Amino acid sequence: MLRLNHLQVTNDSAITQRVEIMNEKVKYLLVPTCIVILVDQVTKSLAVAKLEPNEPIMLLWTLQLNIIRNSGASFSLGSNLTPYIASVAILASIGITYLALLESNRMTLSFYGIVLGGVLGNVIDRIARTGDGFLGGKVVDFIDLQWWPIFNFADVALVVGLPTVMFLRYREEKSYV
Repeated sequence: MLRLNHLQVTNDSAITQRVEIMNEKVKYLLVPTCIVILVDQVTKSLAVAKLEPNEPIMLLWTLQLNIIRNSGASFSLGSNLTPYIASVAILASIGITYLALLESNRMTLSFYGIVLGGVLGNVIDRIARTGDGFLGGKVVDFIDLQWWPIFNFADVALVVGLPTVMFLRYREEKSYV
């Protein structure tokens, strides 16, 4: 007899079913995560290759491309705390993954993946981009609305994904009442 998450499993078909459920959860989490990371890192690489600091490229109305290196958190807050911000983001990604794998709703799980992709997209910058030592790299931001702090695709994923997860979780909890 094998114990899995407080359930007593006595046959192979139950084990197989649990593995299939976990594989499906991982798929619904990792596909959006990987898509967000890919789009984020490709757009940041293009921004680094094509944009010059303080030389914005106007696109449409107030939207322009304007590259900056952000050592802080959102809106450049805590710019001298880069390694700590990176450490908190890594811990947050572990927590997000844990919460996501407890989720049974596919849509909510996918939005957890979008949030995770946003967190990891910026963590990759802090690890891989040159900076002040380990976890000291700066995040590449380049989307400039001129009336809002400059941001990147990972930030968009976070701003869209997190409230959506919260809404879906709220709606799910409310339906149980």
